[in-house]
Amino acid sequence: MCIIILGLGPGNPMHVTLEAWQVLEDVDEVYLRTERHPTVTSLPSHLSLHSFDYLYEEKAEFAEIYEEIAARVLALGERPQGVVYAVPGHPLVGEASVQRVLSLAQERELEVRIVEGLSFIEPVLTCLGLDAMEGLQLADATELAALHHPPVNPDRPTLVGQLYGRHLAGGVKLTLMNLFPAEHQVTLVHGAGTAEEKSTVLPLYELDRNDEIDHLTTLYLPPLPQASSLESFQDTIAHLRAPGGCPWDREQTHRSLRATLLEETYEVLSALDADDMDALCEELGDLLLQILLHAQIAVEEGDFSLAQVIEKINTKIKRRHPHVFGNAVVSDTAEVLHNWEEIKREERGEDGGSMLSNVPLTLPALAQAQSYQRRVARVGFDWPNVEGVVTKVAEEVEELQRTSDAAEREEELGDLLFSLVNLARRLEIDAESALRAANARFARRFAAMEDLCRQRGQHLADLSLAELDALWEEVKESTDG
Repeated sequence: MCIIILGLGPGNPMHVTLEAWQVLEDVDEVYLRTERHPTVTSLPSHLSLHSFDYLYEEKAEFAEIYEEIAARVLALGERPQGVVYAVPGHPLVGEASVQRVLSLAQERELEVRIVEGLSFIEPVLTCLGLDAMEGLQLADATELAALHHPPVNPDRPTLVGQLYGRHLAGGVKLTLMNLFPAEHQVTLVHGAGTAEEKSTVLPLYELDRNDEIDHLTTLYLPPLPQASSLESFQDTIAHLRAPGGCPWDREQTHRSLRATLLEETYEVLSALDADDMDALCEELGDLLLQILLHAQIAVEEGDFSLAQVIEKINTKIKRRHPHVFGNAVVSDTAEVLHNWEEIKREERGEDGGSMLSNVPLTLPALAQAQSYQRRVARVGFDWPNVEGVVTKVAEEVEELQRTSDAAEREEELGDLLFSLVNLARRLEIDAESALRAANARFARRFAAMEDLCRQRGQHLADLSLAELDALWEEVKESTDG
C-alpha cells in the first residue's frame, strides 16, 4: 500500500520530469485532480485516467472539494496496489488537496511518496526574466481575494498563482488596491512555458477586464518604485539608531521623545481640523516615525519588538469585536459599545479597578471629560435625551451666577464646562476639536481686525468698545462670508 503524489509540471509535456515519466510508464492507472491541464493529453497511452473534475460541479466550496478528494485518495491508497494521484505543477506548490492527503496519511500511518514536478513558478520567472532570490513573494489568488488587505511587502516582487477567472481577479484587485495604487502596472502571464505563452502589461484597476484569464494565468506584481513598506521604514529607523547612525537619534530615550510625540499628535489633529489630506498624509508619517523610534528603543533594551506591539493590538481588536471575528450578534452601535466595555471589564478582572482608570491624566481637560463621559455612557450612566443635558447646563449657569466665593466659582465653572462637554457629545460634536476650531476662528478674525486697523491708520487700543464691536462684526462678515 502506497500513495504516490506526482507533479505533472506547469503545462508543457517537455517539463515532466524523468522520474515522473518512469512512474507513469510503470503503472496502469492515474487519478487526476483535474483533466484540465495541457500535459494530460500527452501522458502514456496505456494509462487508465480518472479525474476528480466532477467534484467541482457537486461542491460549492474549494475546501469541501479538496477534503473529498483527499478522502478518496486515502481510500485508494489503502488498496494493495496503492494509488498514483497526479496534480498540475509541483505537488507542494499551491495544491491544497495534497496537504490534506499528507495530513490524513500521517494520521493513518500510510506511506506517501512525492514525485516532484516543475511548478508554474519557474517558467513564469523565465518569461519575466526574474530572479526568485531577489525577495520573490508567492500568494494564492483565492486566499488573497478573501482578504481586505494583501499580506505582501510592496517593496518586493510578488507572484499570484491560480488566478482562475475574471470574477476571482476582481476580488484580488480589490484586495491589492488597499495597498497599491490603481494605476500600478502589473503583468498577466498566460500559459507560462507552453507554446501559447503570453504576457500582458496593464494597470491594476483593469485586472478583471482581461478576457484571457484562465486556469493557466499568473499575476506578477512588481514592487512599488519607492520603498513603502513598514519593514523598510523600520530598517531606516534601526539604521539611525545603530553605530554609525545619527548622533541625535542614538541619544534619544523614551522620556526624551515624550514632547515630540505629543507635538506630532497635535499636528495630526491640526491637519484633520483643516481637512488637509496632503498634510494629514505627511503628519501621519511623522507620528509613525515617533512610534517606530519608541519600538526600536524597546528592541535595543530587550523590552519588546514592533511585532509584539502589532500582535497585542491585533489580538485585542479581534477580541473586542466578537460580532465581526466571532459569533456574537449586535443590533446597533450602542450595543457594540456596551459589549466593548463588558469585554474590557472582563480583561481587568474582578480587582481591575475603575473603567476610567486608564484614561490618561495627561489628556487635555476637554478630551479627558469627553472620554470619561463616553465610557460611562456605554454602561447606561447617561442622560436619556439631549434636553436633559441642556437643562443641566442651564442649572450650572444659574449656580455659577449665585456663587460669590472664588473657590466655589471655580468648582461651578468646572461643572459647567463638564456639562458643556456632555452636551457636545450628545450632539455628536468633539468638544476638543470644536474649541480648537473656535480658537482658530478667533485668531483669524482678530488678525483681520488688526490688518484692517493698519489699513485705516488706526490702532485697536484707541478704539471704543462700540467701535471694536462694530469692527468685529465687519470682520466676521468678510472672513466668514
